[in-house]
Amino acid sequence: MSSNQGSSPIPQSSGGTSDGLFRKPRDPSMAPRHYRTLRSLPDVCPKEPTGEGRGLCDGPSVVADQHRWTVYNSKVNLPAALNDPRLAKRESDFFTKTWGLDFTETDVMPSFYLPNISREHFSSYLQETAQREKIHERCKNICLNKDDLSVPTITNNHDKARAELEQVPKMFMKPEFVLNDPATFNAVLPWSHFSVAGGKNSRDVASSRLLQEKLSHYLDVVEVSIARQISLRSEAFFHAMSSQHELQDRLRETADAVAKLRARTAAIDRVMCRGPLRALRDALTRSNCIKLHNKLKLMAAVHQTQPTVQLLLSTSEFVGALELIATTKEVLQQELQGIHSFRHLASQLCEMERLIDKMMVADFSTYTQSDLNRAFEEDSQVLEKDRLQSLVFGLLRQRKLDFLDIYSEEMIQAAKNIVRQCVVKSVLQISEIDADTVKLHEQMRLMTFHQWFDLLLDIFEHFILFLKRIKATLSVIRNVVLEVLDSSQRSRLADVSSATNHSDGRTNEDEEEEESGGSTLHSGEAELAYLTHEGLFISDALNEAEQRSNATAHAQLRAQMHTETCGSDSASATTESSSSREHNANTTSSLPIGGAAVISEDVMPSDLELSRVANNVQELLYTASDVSHDRCVKVLMTRAKDGSLERLSSSEFVCLSQAVESFARDTEELCGRRSMSLRGALQSQANRFVQRFHEERKTKLSLLLDNERWKQAEVPAEFQDLVDSIADGRITLPERKPTGSEDRKPSEFLCVDGQKYAVVGTVLLLIRMFLEYCQCVNDIPSITTDILTRLADLLKHFNSRSCQLVLGAGALQVVGLKTITTRNLALASRCLQLVLHYIPVIRAHFETRLQPRQYSILRHFDHITKDYNDHIAEISAKLVAIMDSMFEKALSKYEVKAPMPSACLRNVCKQMAKMHEAIYELLPEEQTQMLFLRINASFKLHLKRQLARLGVVNDGGPQYGLVMVDVAFYSENVQALRSLEHLDLNMPETWEQKR
Repeated sequence: MSSNQGSSPIPQSSGGTSDGLFRKPRDPSMAPRHYRTLRSLPDVCPKEPTGEGRGLCDGPSVVADQHRWTVYNSKVNLPAALNDPRLAKRESDFFTKTWGLDFTETDVMPSFYLPNISREHFSSYLQETAQREKIHERCKNICLNKDDLSVPTITNNHDKARAELEQVPKMFMKPEFVLNDPATFNAVLPWSHFSVAGGKNSRDVASSRLLQEKLSHYLDVVEVSIARQISLRSEAFFHAMSSQHELQDRLRETADAVAKLRARTAAIDRVMCRGPLRALRDALTRSNCIKLHNKLKLMAAVHQTQPTVQLLLSTSEFVGALELIATTKEVLQQELQGIHSFRHLASQLCEMERLIDKMMVADFSTYTQSDLNRAFEEDSQVLEKDRLQSLVFGLLRQRKLDFLDIYSEEMIQAAKNIVRQCVVKSVLQISEIDADTVKLHEQMRLMTFHQWFDLLLDIFEHFILFLKRIKATLSVIRNVVLEVLDSSQRSRLADVSSATNHSDGRTNEDEEEEESGGSTLHSGEAELAYLTHEGLFISDALNEAEQRSNATAHAQLRAQMHTETCGSDSASATTESSSSREHNANTTSSLPIGGAAVISEDVMPSDLELSRVANNVQELLYTASDVSHDRCVKVLMTRAKDGSLERLSSSEFVCLSQAVESFARDTEELCGRRSMSLRGALQSQANRFVQRFHEERKTKLSLLLDNERWKQAEVPAEFQDLVDSIADGRITLPERKPTGSEDRKPSEFLCVDGQKYAVVGTVLLLIRMFLEYCQCVNDIPSITTDILTRLADLLKHFNSRSCQLVLGAGALQVVGLKTITTRNLALASRCLQLVLHYIPVIRAHFETRLQPRQYSILRHFDHITKDYNDHIAEISAKLVAIMDSMFEKALSKYEVKAPMPSACLRNVCKQMAKMHEAIYELLPEEQTQMLFLRINASFKLHLKRQLARLGVVNDGGPQYGLVMVDVAFYSENVQALRSLEHLDLNMPETWEQKR
């Protein structure tokens, strides 16, 4: 037995060890075990070749190979070792002569490394592959080999054919093989084998014959291969030919069937369709004639629109005329569109509609004037209620929703007339006043208090009647608006319900048609024969269906007309007279269904617009109350202009207050609106002392500022206690403390919320002043708004005056200061910051005592806060500008030359140190750092300009090195200042960026 007949080697694992051991795969969870090293058998036949032509040295080596070694990797199996053909006689004691006589009788124990394999170990695999095995067996049975050729035979034949084809040179197999190519031709016919001489010798003849036989052999090999391939696929060729013949037979049968179907269709068209279609054309012609007749009648009705509209306008029936115009326009757009004789009618109707709009607005204005200016002795009921309802409905229909503005203007004018009439009536009863030479406001000032008070009571009484009359009129308008809104909503609900019922009816009809259609499908040929002989049956059925559909459409139009008219009947019932309704009905009776005089939803305002109009009516009543109060305020202020009300006694002032309060209460009950203008005018008398209060403190503040030298003042203990009480939420003046508490020494700074403020004496007194204003609000809440404006004026005065004295250098002339130093500027900035800190506290105090509608007055604090912030920013900018001018002056003389640091930079650092020393104790650390960042930016800008002027660039040259010495000196000096140690100066920005 040769070595290649044994078991083939199994695949080697790539993860084996290098000790040549065989390790059985096992569960990785088990603990590792020690394996005994297996010793390989001796190489009996080291020189025996294998069947594949490889030497035994190509096998795995225990020493050299790094994979695990198994018995299947041995070079010679045991039978080959025992049957060595080179030995003359087989050795019978092969094992016993070396290992002893007991070797062959020793029982081999089963290896405990190998598990006991049973069929159960393969059960899961068999279950997974069972279905695929069945499919494989089924496919193998279906696809049997016709010639029953065994696989080895086919394989051998294929290998044999491939071997024969490999004999043919590859050149003949290339797709670009062409004998026209000289290179190809020379390769096929090598002329080098033939003699160059013209004669033919025996060698040339032999060579040509050999070449011819070789080419013939190549041809035979290729033809045999092609024949073999054709024989293997002969069945597919015969099947394709048979399928082609079968396909031609089926196409022939299909062509015959199509010809028969065309002939039958032509016969059906000739027998059944031509006659019924002629009948349908006649029915369509008759229907068109009927439609033409109806169209002519509709045109005749539309032609009478203009005379009818003019007749309605002559009787002031605006609503009926508008409805007729709307109906006619709808008919022109839908039914009579494109009629040449009516091409100008639409524009004429639009012009008439605009004319009606103007007439209604003018009529409503006339009605409002007559209603508001009639005598108060008459009945307070609504004047011509039907006329008012008709006008309001017409204006709503035309979307003239601004008619309430007309009423508002007339109402204001009527209120003015009431005051004038009352004054004239009172003056006529006073003989001391000449009404012809004295103006109206002067007449009221010439009256005594009792005469003027009687006049005021008469005005109050007239305004109460005036408001009652307005309320009755606005109630009628509001009822009309709400009625139209309600009818619109009911009409919409009716449309929705009718549409739902209509869709349900159509669903039922479709189901019935499907059932009837299904029952007739089974009698196709019988019906076809019947309809062929009874041609009129189709036309009769179609006419019947057309009549049914027309009846359904007319019913739907009638239902729609009914639902739309429901929304307008309720509102128009009170506006149309009997004659106009009869005439309108006669006019629209000739119009088609759906074109009646109805108010469609696109003509009337939407529900949102109607709701807005209803709200505006209520707001107009509130406006009437406000206008009445405003006119009474005019009377009150005219009397108070000469200061006469300030000189009233307490009893007279109480009477005036009771009369004003009674009138305000009556108007509030009548209109549902609390008007504050009259109460405010009366309250202004109580605000007189506020003016005096404010003037005293403003004058005091001005004197303090004019004498302020803007130096840091000591803070007494009482002011520190005052600030502490504010921090605790007590915005009031503290009580007087016992004298023992005055022993505390004043402090250098004012501590507020953990921050130290260096202040001047004026600011300490200003804090006490605005606390006095807050105390005044606590005592008299009714003057909160006046006090707020006065306090805002006081804060603005402090800001503007301090700006004039410090930034404007006014203190040089007023106080006599020599100059405004940086310390003065920093101290002024810190004082402004302290006042700015308390503005939100003051705002919150006043906000709790204001009504929500009065919150807009708090915007004064926003303006003040902005002004103070701007002032503080201007002071900071001034400090930066001082240093900026110093930089510009000093750096303009800067030169890049030794010694370094230069005198210019030494001077700059000295000035910055003085600046820091002046403001460090006054400003907080954060503000100091921000200020010096801005100063540093100014220094870098000027240095950058000077370097650009000198032509020094960042090139690493000598001048660049000298400049960097100066820059380093500057950075060290600035960062050596207190609180500026970690300041980022970013000095590389000094150099121009390379592009």
